[in-house]
Amino acid sequence: MTDVLDELHWRGLVAQTTDEAALRDALSEGPVTYYAGFDPTAQSLHVGHLVQLLNMRRVQMAGHKPLALVGGATGLIGDPRPTTERSMQSRDVVAGWVERIRAQIEPFLDFEGPYAARMVNNLDWTGEMSAIDFLRDVGKHFRVGTMISKDIVARRLRSDEGISYTEFSYQVLQGMDFRELYTRFGCTLQMGGNDQWGNLLAGVELIRKTEGVAAHALTSPLITKADGSKMGKSEGGAVWLDPELTSPYAFYQFWLNTADADVVRYLKVFTFRTRDEIAELEQAVAERPFAREAQRTLASDVTTLVHGQGATDAVIAASQALFGRGDLGSLDARTLGAAVAELPRTTAKAGDLVVDAFVGSGLVASKAAARRAIAEGGAYVNNVKVTSEEQVLEPDDLLHGRYAVLRRGKKTLAVAVAE
Repeated sequence: MTDVLDELHWRGLVAQTTDEAALRDALSEGPVTYYAGFDPTAQSLHVGHLVQLLNMRRVQMAGHKPLALVGGATGLIGDPRPTTERSMQSRDVVAGWVERIRAQIEPFLDFEGPYAARMVNNLDWTGEMSAIDFLRDVGKHFRVGTMISKDIVARRLRSDEGISYTEFSYQVLQGMDFRELYTRFGCTLQMGGNDQWGNLLAGVELIRKTEGVAAHALTSPLITKADGSKMGKSEGGAVWLDPELTSPYAFYQFWLNTADADVVRYLKVFTFRTRDEIAELEQAVAERPFAREAQRTLASDVTTLVHGQGATDAVIAASQALFGRGDLGSLDARTLGAAVAELPRTTAKAGDLVVDAFVGSGLVASKAAARRAIAEGGAYVNNVKVTSEEQVLEPDDLLHGRYAVLRRGKKTLAVAVAE
């Protein structure tokens, strides 16, 4: 394998480092123990967190030891946002989110072998710490002038809302985490997003002042679209890793809809495809953009990473079946429901005229247009051609007792949903 820093650079995953030459030396001498933190400020991670999860995996594959920190303590506080104060959650809620997020992180890392990963929770070393100990042993090493110069803090101070002492103290807590992981496990590298640079430096400085050791920080750029807008949002909001919040079908479609201008960059960031493989896909984008080969590879790879091969296979089968290249009746209820979730819809029941369902769903403008589509052989229910304008929805047409997929022509879809 190439030097892991070279690999990260090629993939566009290096924004800032404290001392790249020293870090490169440390990685070459290795193994280096490193960490990235994930705060439970919601019940699930989202696609933006994949950058650090995959970075951690890449560095582990290069022969280094990862610590995945889930912030049971920092999650009770919340990293300052650019505009407004976070709403605090109860201790029980945060504890539940910690366990959910741990379960999402674990599949990305290897917890066996010489470079075995370890899960840690910063509540373990902060939960019993008194305020006096915190101020004496940690707070005294931080200078207020430096803390208020951090970009996010400065922006909040200039805002009408300002910043509470609670969120202002977040960088001290994160700095303490780095030192604690150094003393417990010999951790000398923290990784994170570029918006965390100030917090990462807080830990580097605390280790230098109290332990006399030069630790390292490495950040990745925040991933945006080619037009500069934030990556990771769909029309329904955040794209979550939890399949209950974002179905595998919707997750797959999110990646499949990646623009040509973004897809090669996303393949570098979000997959383990090699340089040669990505070069071939880049050529396919240039020569055969209509085939969307790169997008299909991206969607398949990331969906498999997050949800497993079985979920990816089910999603692809559903996508094909919607357009007549598979059996809709073979899809399980959850996959079918997710596949039709964004389609135009109408309510219907067994015995209703198919003509009325086509009109009600908006597939056609009138009953006359529906009859014409039937006469021309271009109307389908569950991929079966409608042959009579008097045809009704049979009980068996309502898949899983609920859905009848309507299609006009090759690509225009809607769904009739049982009342």
